[in-house]
Amino acid sequence: MRLQRLAITVTALCLLVSVEVISAAPPNDTCELPQDLQREIVSKYPGARLVSLADLEEDDRKFFQADHKDSCPGLVGVDFYGDGKPTLALVLIPKSGINQPTELIIAHQIGDSWRTTVLDTGGPSPYAPVVWSQPPGEYRDAYGKKTIRATRPVIVFCKYEAWSILYSWSGKDVTKIWIAD
Repeated sequence: MRLQRLAITVTALCLLVSVEVISAAPPNDTCELPQDLQREIVSKYPGARLVSLADLEEDDRKFFQADHKDSCPGLVGVDFYGDGKPTLALVLIPKSGINQPTELIIAHQIGDSWRTTVLDTGGPSPYAPVVWSQPPGEYRDAYGKKTIRATRPVIVFCKYEAWSILYSWSGKDVTKIWIAD
């Protein structure tokens, strides 16, 4: 009888742990925004959507996946301002698609609302640029003329085999350098 109770207790604990692990798993769609931010984006940028793997040229998709696995090419979480508040960098593309400029947006949650700012635009292209984050550090521009010493994580906005721009928050404003041209 004691053995049976022990087996039931162990089984119940295992089920409880597996339910907690499953519920803590990230959503299957890596390009999913929090609902309140999704509403903000739809309101402020009507007709735009996040860049997904399907928007990338085949070579670009391979480059992105080699470096970033199954991450969303149009979305990255980054502590850009160094305040620990939820901050996301987004690449939005018009739903109309081809030859429309993309926008690099930073969304910063302040209290119960999101503040969105356009950091830059990517020129018209049949294929979309991507975004990712890099750790704080020293970054030199493609021309060897300018250096950024970032004390916070940085954002990289990139159109593979064309250009890459790095953005850093100085504590007062955003600084950018071209790291590939």
